[in-house]
This record gives sequence, C-alpha cells and structure tokens, in this order.
Amino acid sequence: MRIAILGAGAIGAYVGAALHRGGADVHLIARGAQLHALRERGIQVLSPRGDFTAHPHATADPREIGPVDVVFLGLKAQHYAACTPLLRPLLGPATAVVAAQNGIPWWYFHGLDGPYAGRRLETVDPGGTVSRAIPVERAIGCVVYAATEIVEPGVIRHLEGTRFSIGEPDGSDSARCRAFSEAMIAGGLKCPIEPALREDIWVKLMGNITFNPLSALARSTMAQICRHGATRDLARTMMSETLEVAGRLGVHPEISIERRLAGAERTGEHRTSTLHDVERGRPMELDVILTAVVELADLTQTPAPTLRAVNAVATLFNERLIDGTAAPAAHAPAVPA
Repeated sequence: MRIAILGAGAIGAYVGAALHRGGADVHLIARGAQLHALRERGIQVLSPRGDFTAHPHATADPREIGPVDVVFLGLKAQHYAACTPLLRPLLGPATAVVAAQNGIPWWYFHGLDGPYAGRRLETVDPGGTVSRAIPVERAIGCVVYAATEIVEPGVIRHLEGTRFSIGEPDGSDSARCRAFSEAMIAGGLKCPIEPALREDIWVKLMGNITFNPLSALARSTMAQICRHGATRDLARTMMSETLEVAGRLGVHPEISIERRLAGAERTGEHRTSTLHDVERGRPMELDVILTAVVELADLTQTPAPTLRAVNAVATLFNERLIDGTAAPAAHAPAVPA
C-alpha cells in the first residue's frame, strides 16, 4: 500500500514511522528543519512501548511521489482548504483521504439520511472551500486517541494511546478501510473500523470542546481546570450542552460526563495543543472544535448558552491572536515526560 503523509508533524510523523515499520510504502511531506532531519536521520520515536527509528522517503514536493492509495492528513483542519496544491499530485482515481482531525469534519453530513443529509457547515467548510479541496467521496473519517509531541526535528515522543478509529461517512464496510486498517495494525497501532464513527467524534469532542478553549483562556492545565470547583462546573455544563446537541442529531455517546472529567483529571498537568498554540502566538483551532457545535446548536435549535458564551470570548481572543494584538501568553509550568 502506497501512503502519503501530508503534514509530517507530531501525529503524522508518528503514524508514518509506524506504517513504514509495518511494511507500507510510506512518503512524508514536510518542510524546513523537520524535512532536513527526516532526510538525514529518519524518524526517531520515543515511546513507553519501545523506541524505534524509521527511514521512509521524505520530500517537500508531492510531485516526486505521485498518486497513492491513501493520503493521511496530519494537518490541522484550518489548513485543509489551502492544501490543494500539495494534495492534487497525490490523488489518483481511487485515492482515499484519511482526515485525522479534531472536532466536526467537513464531511459530517455526507452519507447520512434524514433532514440534514448532504448539508454543508459553514464553520468547517466555508464557502465549500474544503469540499473542493478534498471531495467528500474521498474522505475516510479518523478519530485520534494517541498523544504525541515533537521533541526536536525528526524526534517524536509518543506519550500515550495507539488507537486511530476510522470509518466511512456512510458507515459501510469498505475495502479501502480494511486495507488501511491492516496497514496500521501491521505497524503496531490500533485501527478499528467503526460503523458509527460519529459517536467516537462526539466522545472525543466532549474533551476538546471543553479543555482546549478553557486551557487557553485560563492558561491552565487540564488537571488545574478539573481541580478548581468553578471551572470544573463550567466544564461539566459545556459537556452537557455538547451531548444535547449530539442527541438532537441522533448521536448518543455511551460515556458519562463524570467519567470524562475524571479521565481528564488523571492526565495530570497536561497542556492542551491549543494552549501550546497560544503560548507560541498561534491562532487556536477553534472553528471545528467549538464554533461548529454552536452552528449545529443553531441548526437543531438547541439553546447551549454556555457554549455560546465561551465561543464568543474565545473567538474574540482568536481574532486578536490572528491580528497580533493579543498579549504574549505566560507559559504553564513544564510537565516532566
């Protein structure tokens, strides 16, 4: 199986290294210091499951690769619309695109029956730009349960989790999902094919929608948010409203809010990726995680007052990050590996 990793950052490089270890024909697309390191030394993975090094092909030019069987997107969702020049050379007639993103994907209503079938969400697919870049027919959904970070260019620390749940938007059992799942499993990862992948999306979203914006706004770790009575109550309310929106869309995740909060607290002094972005002056990944759920609340006539309030504050802060007027963020205490 020929697989291109578009966005060979922390998750993309980790997946690429595992797939290469499992025997897949892997090609990484990266740039800058990361590309130089990948070419010179390969990918070094530091993991509690065992360290290893892989040497897949790496390039900045996807034209060197040509059409592949699968493109694994390691980009954040806000970069999808602009990825067309990099993606187009990789696409053959049957190339699938595995979108490993947080939040609500652009394909969410593709393959569904009912009143919202085929609907486009403006927050995740503004003006149809993402659908034009990545046609929904090519999409395989992916929910990532692995945590990784870049220690230095070419060196990835795997912190926890090896599960990458995948699924067709219409819930079908497809040959392309089976083939990709087998390649991931051969590389030592878990890759279940879920006929109801939207339940996984909402389970993960319960955490992302709560802790990502709150950690950035409060400059606090997940454990700090959970230990502080008022913010724990706020997180609980945000999760409850999120589940209400999901329920009105016909999705009912089988996980309790208290269990989700307890799991978050057990992660300890973990800084979310959104907090990392803010510390570096980068915009937050907000549209697909929070603003999209507010759009879905409008669509389903769900009140969701707390989600709306947090979204308003976070959106203003994000605009200031984008235009450069936000004050520099104070770094949270470093967490021992």
